[in-house]
Amino acid sequence: MYAPERHQQILARARQDGRVDVTALADELDVTPETIRRDLTALERHGLVRRVHGGAIPVERLGFEPGIADREGVLAGEKERIAKAALDEVPDNGAVIFDAGTTTVRLAEMLPTDRELTVVTHALPVATVLASRPNITLHLVGGTVRGRTLAAVGSWALASLADIHADVAFLGTNGLSVEHGLTTPDLAEAAVKRALVTNARRTVVLADHTKIGRVDFAHVAPLADVDTVITDTGVAPELVEEIEAAGPRVVRA
Repeated sequence: MYAPERHQQILARARQDGRVDVTALADELDVTPETIRRDLTALERHGLVRRVHGGAIPVERLGFEPGIADREGVLAGEKERIAKAALDEVPDNGAVIFDAGTTTVRLAEMLPTDRELTVVTHALPVATVLASRPNITLHLVGGTVRGRTLAAVGSWALASLADIHADVAFLGTNGLSVEHGLTTPDLAEAAVKRALVTNARRTVVLADHTKIGRVDFAHVAPLADVDTVITDTGVAPELVEEIEAAGPRVVRA
């Protein structure tokens, strides 16, 4: 059996049973456990499964979305470096959009004070950081606020975003894969993120390495719509090559 055939069989079993076990798969497919581990790694890189101890689960079973308070301290060093690298994408003057997310908040904290910027955001934490900055003209988008992300979503938010056009949108994401593009757990939030991409001349995605290769429930946009992905050095070089082949430039901070 060739590797692609094994991958199809492993994925079908994972979706049928909810998870797969390395030892059981090795016995069933008559290969070594190390071969199965390599197969699972390949499937994870393509955003189809998530590795767990002793096996893997299909991404369709990953429905849990942690709240913003639970994410603030996770990979703090990586997020700091990503935000610092993103400063190079901030225009000297002009309009920028800030998505919700812990890394975009960190970038907002780092924004230079020596230039006039117009900032549009639907994220309360971003607005809190920038509201008192004298060099920032802040536009806060209204809507129904999601408790998990403190981001405004819904028809009010979409109507407001339709009236603008920004130079750069700084986007967060829960998942990023070549096959499925940008994804997030919530449909309403996906719609707002999609509007951010539509209403900006350039889109810069800020995503630590744990988001790369992951697929979540709601589709946001294909990678062809993204100009730059800024991540950390934890992402595998082969994944960087695959992402760049799909369109975006990748910066590893």
